[in-house]
Amino acid sequence: MYCVYPLFSLKFEINNVNTKISSQSNASWNFCNSTIMQEIVPGVYLGSYMAAQPHCLPNLLQKGIRYILCVRTEAESGYLRPQLSNPAFIYRTLDIADKETENIMRFFPEVNAFIDEALAKNFKVLIQCSSGNSRSASFVLAYIMQKFRLTFSDALDFVKAKRISVDPNAGFQAQLFEYEPIYQARLRVTIEGSSSKCRPKRKLEQLAGAVAEIGDYVVAPPPSPVSCEGLALNAGAPSQSDLTSHLYKLWLLQR
Repeated sequence: MYCVYPLFSLKFEINNVNTKISSQSNASWNFCNSTIMQEIVPGVYLGSYMAAQPHCLPNLLQKGIRYILCVRTEAESGYLRPQLSNPAFIYRTLDIADKETENIMRFFPEVNAFIDEALAKNFKVLIQCSSGNSRSASFVLAYIMQKFRLTFSDALDFVKAKRISVDPNAGFQAQLFEYEPIYQARLRVTIEGSSSKCRPKRKLEQLAGAVAEIGDYVVAPPPSPVSCEGLALNAGAPSQSDLTSHLYKLWLLQR
């Protein structure tokens, strides 16, 4: 899996982010800088539509970028679309307008999964929109917020230190603020639920071991309650019935 920032490294950069931002001026952030892409965290790039044009193919291949997410509207699809016919690239397109009323939060899980898939395959990913400052930036912000447990404010400072032109519209910023307690709550549920999953796992292991001792039988769907009572009453039933009863008890343990 492609290695992303250790949490302590990211925190260190955030603590020094004001110095980084103050060292850059709006005058130095020229047109060339705003149209190319920047690597926000290792493996995750943010840029405009110009970052993945056909003439950029050698640069993308050299950097290891194979996943590209295009965030655009129908009107922008003439220039913001999958431009590279090379089968090595995996594209995803989302039709989203850069409007304050646009619901962008509903796409966060899908985009996060897309980024994780790229990194898991040891590839890098480019998130792009028309300018690379609002829509695509919001997705990058949501990703690093969840991945590194950051507040929206800290995440925004960090991303702006890498790409000073980043400026999600007010509606997107409000949704990113709302995303903080949502991802934090999911994280708590995941952590608290991990310990409760240990016991069912042990039960499944015990079940597999018990069935292996009995023989090469498959645990079938459980018999009806009436059948179970019948088995219990027939003390002199054949051994096959005893086996079925035993397997039913094992099935109950699995639940």
